[in-house]
Amino acid sequence: MPASLMLTDARLLDRDGTFDVMIEEGVVVDIFAAGSEPAAGAETHSLGGRFLVPGLWDNHVHFTQWVAQQQRLDLSAAGSAAEVLELVRAAEKPVDGKPLVGYGFRDGLWEDEPSQKDLDEAAGDAPAVMVSGDLHCAWISSAAERLLDVRADPDGLVREEAWFGALEKIQSPGELTSDQYRAAAQAAAARGVVGIVEFENTENITLWPQRVDDGVDRLRVEISVWPDKLDGAIACGVKTGDPLDRLGLVTMGPLKVVVDGSLNTRTAWCWDPYPGLDPAHPHACGMESVPIEDLRGLMQRARDAGIGAAIHAIGDRANTGVLDAFETLGMTGSVEHAQLLRHEDVARFAELGLAASVQPEHAMDDRDVADTHWRGRTDRAFALKSLHDAGVELRMGSDAPVSPLDPWFAMASAVHRSRDDRQPWHPEQSIDIRTALRSSARGRTDVQVGDVADLAVVGRSPFDCDRDELRTMPVAATLVGGRFTHYAL
Repeated sequence: MPASLMLTDARLLDRDGTFDVMIEEGVVVDIFAAGSEPAAGAETHSLGGRFLVPGLWDNHVHFTQWVAQQQRLDLSAAGSAAEVLELVRAAEKPVDGKPLVGYGFRDGLWEDEPSQKDLDEAAGDAPAVMVSGDLHCAWISSAAERLLDVRADPDGLVREEAWFGALEKIQSPGELTSDQYRAAAQAAAARGVVGIVEFENTENITLWPQRVDDGVDRLRVEISVWPDKLDGAIACGVKTGDPLDRLGLVTMGPLKVVVDGSLNTRTAWCWDPYPGLDPAHPHACGMESVPIEDLRGLMQRARDAGIGAAIHAIGDRANTGVLDAFETLGMTGSVEHAQLLRHEDVARFAELGLAASVQPEHAMDDRDVADTHWRGRTDRAFALKSLHDAGVELRMGSDAPVSPLDPWFAMASAVHRSRDDRQPWHPEQSIDIRTALRSSARGRTDVQVGDVADLAVVGRSPFDCDRDELRTMPVAATLVGGRFTHYAL
């Protein structure tokens, strides 16, 4: 990285004209009218009148899953159990005892039902593991049941905690190469991404610094720790915000706890039962994956060790319980997803100083599932405008691989609440593009003197884009700390 870098002929979002931007030691030190003499010894790059904008963050990623899903059988287009089975039959089967792994089915609206017997027939001798698009369940064959040492329900589905333990057995980070991680990081940088918050349940404290040493160095990474690894993090003495690698790219982040399930798996913990389920069913309202009393204990241990909290809550009852836990402990942090909220709980986010870490593309993926399974409640689902109007900090992300690691997709869905040829879904919950950009760029909407030079160079002003122009935003360059991580000028 050069000590001095000058970006010339840049347009800025909130100023007329073109500018030259001076960067020294990874910090923006001056912005002046274009055409000035470059500083002696400065490396100079013309932006050709393109827009210089704050670099983007994806505030919720499962990076190993994002890398791994690109190697898996794609089930995303399957509209039924029968279509998944056809894909399994046609797939090349592993011959070394490893499972055939598929990813991306969404069964919330299927008219037929999964069957382990049918999956056994389609997969033959190969263990078959078909992972749902929301990562909260899998449809597995009897051979996979034995391989993973997990008991499936009669339909072959394994859900929530039982599945998370099995998932770790098919996603060993060692089975993915540094080249694959580098390629995924490069692809993110090519979309203007400068950083991610990593919520993969693995040994992030040691694995991510090793990845940086192996050349996966195009992104800043805030790592999380899950409950089963909290003791190890406390024993290491690391606190939220501590640097963990030699380049200062990896920092310690929060404790992640999953309190309930998901909408598509019908395990999000809600106040009202799911339509069609007997109210006496043990999970008629979804599942409390971690009891709120246990959650408070975990959060308190993390707080006392200097580790923050990011708590997964999708259903409205889960969100109420999580807000109660934050209030009892006097902690700040984030609620991850916050998909369905009681009206009276929206203002509590702001009162408690909590961020809502949201994934707007999920609203587009799940709009029909929500209309079916949260019938009569969708006016308070993915309620971005309500949260923003209440003064809540929004942090936008993808939950990749659940949706693509591309903040422009998230911004387009947040602002326009539509995709493809469909009409906007609950447009009253749309937010403006400035708020969407701020929620994707760590609170920034323009480039200022004193900023760390985490920047992106784009071909259009996001403030002047329609929905599809946002989704396809051309990104010519990305910089992390004044170092180019993507360059197509």
